Amino acid sequence: MSEAEVFYSDVKFTRARGNNGPASSPAETTYSEIGLSKTQPPARLPGSKQKQPESNGRSKVPSERVALGVVSVLLAAAAIALGLISHKNMELSQRLTECDALAEDLKVEPCQKCDKDWELHGGKCYYFSTNTLPWEESRKKCEAQHGDLVKIDSREEQKFLERKLREKMTEDEDKFWIGLTDSQTEGKWLWVDGSPLNTSLTFWLTGDPDDYKKEDMDGEDCVRMGEKGGVHDLNCWLDKSCKKPHKRICEKQATAAHLKCV
Repeated sequence: MSEAEVFYSDVKFTRARGNNGPASSPAETTYSEIGLSKTQPPARLPGSKQKQPESNGRSKVPSERVALGVVSVLLAAAAIALGLISHKNMELSQRLTECDALAEDLKVEPCQKCDKDWELHGGKCYYFSTNTLPWEESRKKCEAQHGDLVKIDSREEQKFLERKLREKMTEDEDKFWIGLTDSQTEGKWLWVDGSPLNTSLTFWLTGDPDDYKKEDMDGEDCVRMGEKGGVHDLNCWLDKSCKKPHKRICEKQATAAHLKCV
């Protein structure tokens, strides 16, 4: 509805006096005149509802598109951030794995050292002699160096020694004494520290021990090891007469290094 302006005006009329009749008090009559001008909106009647302008819905479309664009940008940023975090986590995991491996190595050989001509492995020092002596004399030489003939406590230790001897042997009979003997009681094998041989951890060459007596009537009561060409499943222990001269493997604990490990 078009806007309208309301204005008011008052008009007075006076009744004329009669010639013959008594004079009467003048009576005034007032009329009100209302005019409308299309300049202002008409007054709202009490209780009526003003009609709201209809919306064509066009103004909502740009707003929805803007909101959708913002959400898309945020999702893309979140995806990129998650990708970066995942990549960083992978790098961190790899570094932690490397650190764990290094820590394990340090646990095995934590800043330890051996005397000259001794080799460090698994927290122990090993000496591989170049001269040959009978078993008893060989043991005394090891003791003089604050060690003893080697006692093999694990498959890993046997593997280390077997591979070392391949490098050090010059011929097939160039074998090394270890600290195992049954000289006290035949068939009862003891290590030099007095502990019995663990039958679940032995590395006898096929056919040994056989206590062969043709070379020595006392039999074969001491153990030597080594095969220059290598053996199947690390089995290279052989019993031999304790009087036979052979090279030796001495063993002792490594000492703590006071210098920085490199």
